[in-house]
Amino acid sequence: MKMSESQRIEAPRQKVWEALNDPDVLKAAIPGCQELTKSSDSEMEAKVLLKVGPVKATFGGKVSLEDLNPPESYRIVGEGSGGVAGFAKGAAVVRLEEDGPDATILHYDVDAQIGGKLAQLGARLIDSTAKRLAGEFFSTFGEIVAPSAPTEADAAAPEEAAAEGEAKKGWLGGLFGKKDEKVG
Repeated sequence: MKMSESQRIEAPRQKVWEALNDPDVLKAAIPGCQELTKSSDSEMEAKVLLKVGPVKATFGGKVSLEDLNPPESYRIVGEGSGGVAGFAKGAAVVRLEEDGPDATILHYDVDAQIGGKLAQLGARLIDSTAKRLAGEFFSTFGEIVAPSAPTEADAAAPEEAAAEGEAKKGWLGGLFGKKDEKVG
C-alpha cells in the first residue's frame, strides 16, 4: 500500500517538528494509541488498538526515526504485530515545508505492507481505513499543535445550549403532562 498526502498546519515549522518528536503529542494524536514510549532519541515503542472492517486487534510495535534533518524531514520505519490479526511494516518519509512565518505544510509518503487476516480484507478496505486514520491523526495533531482560537460563535454556544436544554425540559414536561413549576 502506498499513500501520499499533505496537510497544512497553522503553526511554525519548528513547533510542528518538536510536536512530531514528542511522544505525548503523538500518543494523543494517534487513533487508538494506548501506549507510546520513547526508548531513545530516535526509537519509540507503541501499543495501538485498531479496527479494520471486522478485524479488531491490539498491535504492538517499534518505530525508529532515520535520516533526521531537523526541522525539515525524517524517515519513519516501523513494524508491528497484532497476533492472529496479522502484521504491518513499512516506512514513511515526512517533510515539513514552511508556508509563511506561521504555517507549515506537512508532506508524507507511506509505503507499507500487511499480512495475516488484515491482508485478506481487501485493498479497498485497507486503503480507506488507512486514509481515515491518517485524517483523524492530522486533524487531532493540528488541533494539539495549533489550537484554534475561540470565536464569538464558540462563546455564544454554551448560552444557546442552556436555552435549548430549558426548551427541551418544557417540551418533555408537556409530553408527560407535567409543567415547569416555580416554587415561590
